[in-house]
Amino acid sequence: MKEVLIATNNLGKVKDFEALFTPLGITVLSLHDIPEDVDVEETGTTFEENAILKAETVSKLLGKIVIADDSGLEIDALEGAPGVYSARYAGNQSTDDENIDKALEALVGVPVENRSARFRCVLAISGPGIETEVFSGSCEGIITEARQGTNGFGYDPIFYVPEKNSTMAELTAAEKSAISHRGAALSKLQTKLSLFIERVGDGK
Repeated sequence: MKEVLIATNNLGKVKDFEALFTPLGITVLSLHDIPEDVDVEETGTTFEENAILKAETVSKLLGKIVIADDSGLEIDALEGAPGVYSARYAGNQSTDDENIDKALEALVGVPVENRSARFRCVLAISGPGIETEVFSGSCEGIITEARQGTNGFGYDPIFYVPEKNSTMAELTAAEKSAISHRGAALSKLQTKLSLFIERVGDGK
């Protein structure tokens, strides 16, 4: 079985990758699945910088081909916040619920027509013999006034997708992957996927 190492400890993101890679016969591993203690500080100011930093650092440490993801929510009424700070919007150890609460509080009184937002995802691939490459995707939506749905993770319960008449948290994993920012980025990755799988299969 071919394996892909995703440079994350976020099990929600791992599930998203599993929904996209499992049909291809690829097993998804995360940093939870390796014995090494890897913790890359995200010091970049953009999704691109953080994704490249994580992919290259973990790849050099482990000698493996690695996919790193940096993604988050950009709310137009908040000038693009929380952006690269999405996972720690309410503090370094904040939970998903705390981050959602802060976003909703910041938007109190903002009418629906001004609550536009997007999820952005940047994927970076790095590894021995492979020049680091970056792929990005986005998904447009509207921030709701309250949580809707129990699926997904992060800001999914307050991210409404008009074309689906649902929040991300009301969609199945398959429905979400078909329209998500991560799914869009991975679809662009398809152009390099055959080479990637071949190298993984060779154990490189």
